[in-house]
Amino acid sequence: MVFSSLEFLLLFLTVTLLVYFVVPLKLRNIVLLVVSLIFYGWGEPVYVFLMIFTITVDYIFGLLVERAQKRDDPKRARLHLILSVVINLAILGFFKYYNFFVSNLRLIPGLGWLPLLGIELPIGISFYTFQALSYVIDVYRRDTGAQHNIASFGAYVTLYPQLIAGPIVRYKDVDDQLTVREHSVPLFAEGCRTFIAGMGKKILLANTAGQLWEYFRAIPTDERTVAAAWMGMLCYAFQIYFDFSGYSDMAIGLGKMIGFRFIENFDYPYISKSITEFWRRWHMSLSTWFRDYVYIPLGGNRCSKFKQLRNIFVVWFLTGFWHGASWNYILWGIYYFVLLMIEKTFLLDKLKKAPAFVSHIYTLFFILFGWLLFVFEDLSAGFVWLGNMFGVGTAAAISSGDIYNLVRNLIFFVILAIAATPLPKKLYRRLTEKSNAARIVASAGGIVMLLVCMAYLVDSSFNPFLYFRF
Repeated sequence: MVFSSLEFLLLFLTVTLLVYFVVPLKLRNIVLLVVSLIFYGWGEPVYVFLMIFTITVDYIFGLLVERAQKRDDPKRARLHLILSVVINLAILGFFKYYNFFVSNLRLIPGLGWLPLLGIELPIGISFYTFQALSYVIDVYRRDTGAQHNIASFGAYVTLYPQLIAGPIVRYKDVDDQLTVREHSVPLFAEGCRTFIAGMGKKILLANTAGQLWEYFRAIPTDERTVAAAWMGMLCYAFQIYFDFSGYSDMAIGLGKMIGFRFIENFDYPYISKSITEFWRRWHMSLSTWFRDYVYIPLGGNRCSKFKQLRNIFVVWFLTGFWHGASWNYILWGIYYFVLLMIEKTFLLDKLKKAPAFVSHIYTLFFILFGWLLFVFEDLSAGFVWLGNMFGVGTAAAISSGDIYNLVRNLIFFVILAIAATPLPKKLYRRLTEKSNAARIVASAGGIVMLLVCMAYLVDSSFNPFLYFRF
């Protein structure tokens, strides 16, 4: 089940909110745990047991780590931490990476007998595994105490607003909220606005851009033009941004409805003027997780230049591999490692001194090539597309069909470009802070957007979620 579905909007969310606010405060974490398991098991009932196993293992190890620390036994505390990390990563590795490793090992003479398994990837396993890991690590670091209520801990791991696609919420950031959190009409209303805005981004912008991307991608290679190749990649860049950021906004909005305040996951990354800045704005919860739980423990920048380089490489290799068990994701991570090292070495200072539009064009240019690596798991097809963008193997530079598509979708492209900047939010805040009438109009506009989105869901079968498989 995804947020951008009629089943979620009309059935699951309605019933969940009704039950949640009817029961006493002390029972609400239990309600969250139950409904979150139902939400997860809606499409994959068998993997609910895997999630329950993860909850149980990390709940127990959190208690064991805390008990060892109270007994002043750091070796045992470290042992429990290591066991927890190994078990979590083993589960993630088996379900997500087993077939990848075996398929590559089978290429070695004599290892063709290794079996490939017909296992499905549990939805959201990369997200909730990282959340469970952060809990035990935080307890070990004494950044937070162990959670003694298993229902509260289970609610943290399974919390349905951010269960399958983030943002990745670290335990220490919501520890207090699991016990005491704010429930108020203003916060609920703010959550509704955030949710509807995210839904508009996902359904009206991302889905439409995705349909255009699929159109350009379906053009036969010998008929594709340079213009079609560039427009296709632009459409995918907009699709993945509005798809993922829209879903994150919906998650943050749902969290506010039930009293949780999650961290922001996107900060208008396409306005960046360097790749370094882009990764401070894109999928911020993942970048922060790798910084705090991989980069800094490896030594961060408090070591020799060689080790710092190694640490950064490890982070970006893992960032790419986290996204998927395929070579294109690994290359995507290494691609950004190389760009970031070039900027760190000498280019970043030059970009800061360059005119803003030059830095911006440079950044967008390399972001597009990053998405090309990301979207094509078949690397040969990706390199063909790359060649098409520079006139290799294309029918022409531009065709009458390209001009027609550009003119027909020009207003939509302008909307996409503007929506990817802070301008709409700034305009909304400026108007609503000064006028009651503007607030009423904005509320009415939100209702209209919700109805339009629901009408779209009724009428269209194209409603993918790109990060659903991660």
